[in-house]
Amino acid sequence: MNRSLQLVAGLLATASFATIAHAGEVAGHVNDSTGTRALQSATVRIVELNRQVETDRAGSYVFGDVPAGTYTLEARYVGAEVTTKSVTVPATGRIDGSFDLPAIGGGDILVTGMTANMTSALSRQKAADGVESVLTRDAVGQFPDQNVAESLRRLPGVNILNDQGEGRFVAVRGLDPNLNSTSLNGVRVPAPESDVRQVALDVISADTIESIEVKKSFTPDMDGDFVGASIEINTTSAFDSKKNRYNVSAEGSWNDYSGKVTPKGSFDFTQKLGEDFGVAGSVSYYKRKFETDNVEMSDWTENDNGAVYGETLEYRDYDVERTRINAALSFDWRVSDTTKAYVRGNWSQFDDHEYRRRTTFDFGDFGDTATASGSTVSFDTGALEDGDKLTVERDLKDRFERQRIRTVTLGSDTDTGTWKFNWQASYAKSTEKETFSLDPMAFAADFENDSGASVTVDSGNKYFPTYSATGIDNASDYKFDKLELTTLSDSQDEEWAAKADLARTFAGENGDFTIQGGAKARWRTKSYNFNYSKFDGYDGDFTLADVLGSQTYRLLNMGPVANKSGSADFYLANSGNFELNDEDSLLDSSTSDYKVKEDVTAAYLLGRWDSSTLRVIGGVRMERTHNEMNGNLVVSSENDDGDTVIDVSPVTYKRNYTNWLPSLTVRYSPQQNLVARFAGYKTVVRPNLGDMAPSYTINEDGEAEFGNPALKPYQSWNFDAGFEYYFAKNGALTFGAFYKSIKDYIYSQTSTASGTFNGVEYTELQQSVNGDKADVAGIELGYSQAFTMLPAPFDGLLTQINYTYTYARGSVFYENDEGDQIARRINLPKSSKNTFNVVLGYEKGPISLRAAGTFRDKYLDEVGDSVDQDRIVNQHFQLDLSAKYKVTENIRLFADWVNVNNAKYYAYQNYAGAKRLLQYEEYGSTVKFGARVSF
Repeated sequence: MNRSLQLVAGLLATASFATIAHAGEVAGHVNDSTGTRALQSATVRIVELNRQVETDRAGSYVFGDVPAGTYTLEARYVGAEVTTKSVTVPATGRIDGSFDLPAIGGGDILVTGMTANMTSALSRQKAADGVESVLTRDAVGQFPDQNVAESLRRLPGVNILNDQGEGRFVAVRGLDPNLNSTSLNGVRVPAPESDVRQVALDVISADTIESIEVKKSFTPDMDGDFVGASIEINTTSAFDSKKNRYNVSAEGSWNDYSGKVTPKGSFDFTQKLGEDFGVAGSVSYYKRKFETDNVEMSDWTENDNGAVYGETLEYRDYDVERTRINAALSFDWRVSDTTKAYVRGNWSQFDDHEYRRRTTFDFGDFGDTATASGSTVSFDTGALEDGDKLTVERDLKDRFERQRIRTVTLGSDTDTGTWKFNWQASYAKSTEKETFSLDPMAFAADFENDSGASVTVDSGNKYFPTYSATGIDNASDYKFDKLELTTLSDSQDEEWAAKADLARTFAGENGDFTIQGGAKARWRTKSYNFNYSKFDGYDGDFTLADVLGSQTYRLLNMGPVANKSGSADFYLANSGNFELNDEDSLLDSSTSDYKVKEDVTAAYLLGRWDSSTLRVIGGVRMERTHNEMNGNLVVSSENDDGDTVIDVSPVTYKRNYTNWLPSLTVRYSPQQNLVARFAGYKTVVRPNLGDMAPSYTINEDGEAEFGNPALKPYQSWNFDAGFEYYFAKNGALTFGAFYKSIKDYIYSQTSTASGTFNGVEYTELQQSVNGDKADVAGIELGYSQAFTMLPAPFDGLLTQINYTYTYARGSVFYENDEGDQIARRINLPKSSKNTFNVVLGYEKGPISLRAAGTFRDKYLDEVGDSVDQDRIVNQHFQLDLSAKYKVTENIRLFADWVNVNNAKYYAYQNYAGAKRLLQYEEYGSTVKFGARVSF
């Protein structure tokens, strides 16, 4: 890397002598005609020199090395009139070339509402170096949706994976969310969860966000750690708006399942403190209470009588309370005409308190005694052999989990027109913590052949089975079975980073050539500490009747359930009577603990050609990775006396590897409303730190679960091509195609081949391993249009439509009955073949209406040991409605109806010739309503 830096410095130092004689500078700002908002990504061109630049987020631009003379400046922005002005450039010094752009037709550019969001997003997309999609807020701080994940749902090629009915994780082009990277103000955001790299984007409130850029192609000045996309989130800056702004909003949220109204409030502002210094900030609070009805089945089997059933059937009743608190603060300083400095901080907290009541049927002992008739399967305990039983378990989960994400970054950007120098230093930390969770407290009853109990399961319903039963609903029959108490679950992920970039631009007769180089270092530490106590006995009488509660389940009557808070209260009042299982507690407390260091050192060099029609960026990035991984080897065995013995031994691994990441990006615009793009590049995604952690567990049955410190990173060669046509009015038609060849992708494999590790034998092994090669290809289509050309009142209509097709296939290996490794082709996990988004809107005068529909195809969620064991998530369509009304220039009322159609979650496996339920959930819809005041 040192040689690379010396080469970059030498080239730039040599280049500094090749300046143009008698040259000046042209600089300025581009704003809307009302002076309300700086217009980012407006294009400014010196017509006679064929030189072109785009404005930054403050609306600023600069041309350096402009020969003395008189020139025509031209400014363009989607939805605005093309504006020109004549300037005379002196032999030395800087002249002002600022613009205030009117809308097409001579009015004001819309800077509020859906049309403003679309205009800003299209302008940035058009000006971008590579392939990207953009979401932005408007001039009064309104964002299209309530959190980052829900907003991203509207973009081409983006699919949102839900948790409890809320959008949380982002899949791009049908790829696993782990294959994306996420940045906040240029800072890579660590993952709060213990075992993944992906970041749940619903933690970050939309009230703090200025824009989200989903960059789907790579240039050498970017971190190369993504295959799907680099998701770059930017918070507000004091220089985004030309005027000071204060916004306050108050909102209520009502879920039709819980029937409760919960609050949300936010405050955000930008304030200039003189011409060259400003501060921007925001704070938001959102509490949501909702309920989920869930059914799950597993261990599907078919007996000799032709009865097909899941040996385990669960009915789950969730009551959830989620609280989100976000704060952001940004200081911006215009140090000089050429340099801006900044400090930005963000803090997010996500509290998730989940109660789950569950009724579980274990039909594992029935075998051929289970009988089928039409859509029903009957389980009569009278047909069981002696010693066999029907086990019914009723349990409660009471878990409180807190996630926090905090980032701080400071740096400066200098642009003289010929030289650019940027530097940034940052700190980020994410945590997820539990300190007291019942997970779960369980009560069980065994019904043998003399009990008279029976259960009939009816699968006639399209999505989930119902049941009828006799002799199983007496709460006093359910004795205390176990309590699994999480006393500490502490995941911490921390990263320090520093980077610098230096560029020199040479002005030519038909464009500019730039040499740019830079370096970056990242120091990351991720750890997980888990402490667990298992109690499997109680000194005294303790049954479900002692903590009996009431259910809120709507699908059917699931029988007696535990009180939501009563179980924890009972434990705290009687903790001395619970009998601890020392061996299981130590085993589970030791297996998950790990600490991994990951240091990445990077350097790059690129060349860039810019003219009004052609932009070419080519170069290479080097990233060297150093890992230090610490975990435990945990062995459970029996001694000569038949007692269980747990042995815990620390394990440490170290490794280094280097990736070279070349790229070439071409942007060709033969006329101002046409853009063609091509990109070819290589990127990598490092394995999940939890998968690499050297954690090794072998139980007394010889079943082993190993981490894999030798996991290789995903390596992907990527190719993108696209075509964009921008209408004279506000709109665009886009087409894109992509192909990815992914080597060493990662999946979980179970092997029944016996082996030995550190002298300990095992008979079965589950471990994450590298696959061979996967191919991903697809197309993206997009259409956006504000129909301002139509006669009133139809001139307020607008639409945004996009469709993505993704082909994603790879090979995994499994063992047949003879122990041979057999390859089979699969769709890559989380890969949906078809995704489709439609937004229909109307915005005119004080009224703004929107209907948004989102569709994603089914996808493979988990790879099973065979095709009929694969877990598949069914297709999903969700409809959302929103309305806004401008009471005055400063007061707006709004209402949102989320999940109008009560879209369900349905996962299944294809077994015995039919779809067999694995998981079903429904959530109901949510209505939000409130007011926003700006001043």
